[in-house]
Amino acid sequence: MTRTPVTTTEITIRRAQAGDVARIAELIMLGAATQTMTQDEIATEARHPGYAEAFAEIDASRDNALFVAERAGEVVGTFQVTLIPGLVARGRKRGKIESVHVAPESRGLGIGALMIRHALAFAGESGVGLVELSSNKARIDAHRFYRNLGFDQSHEGFKKQL
Repeated sequence: MTRTPVTTTEITIRRAQAGDVARIAELIMLGAATQTMTQDEIATEARHPGYAEAFAEIDASRDNALFVAERAGEVVGTFQVTLIPGLVARGRKRGKIESVHVAPESRGLGIGALMIRHALAFAGESGVGLVELSSNKARIDAHRFYRNLGFDQSHEGFKKQL
């Protein structure tokens, strides 16, 4: 079955609000490379107060912006942009795009590409000279998606739980 891509008039990308937090948490969990929770478990977990606390911190930060993509009034996607000052390249500011997730039933419609274009425009308007992101090694389709949008797989990433 061929899916018809969405048009820019069908999608609204806006800053997230407190009322969006549970849906954003759901989208993140649904998009996790190692997602094993049931829909009921996800819905329950998404209402944990830790998510609202994290949102309040993100929302208060001048260097962080959390966005949602809406279609017909429903939140179908999310992403975060963090602005990072640095000394490299005469103080070039970097932007980190993270937590890019589209609802499973809305994937393949071009919503992710619209979100990334919005993230890049936001970063550019914020004085960013380089944008970076990381993606779980298991998310092969996501890697192809980012390469198709012009991103280079130039570095190997590392993480350590604290």
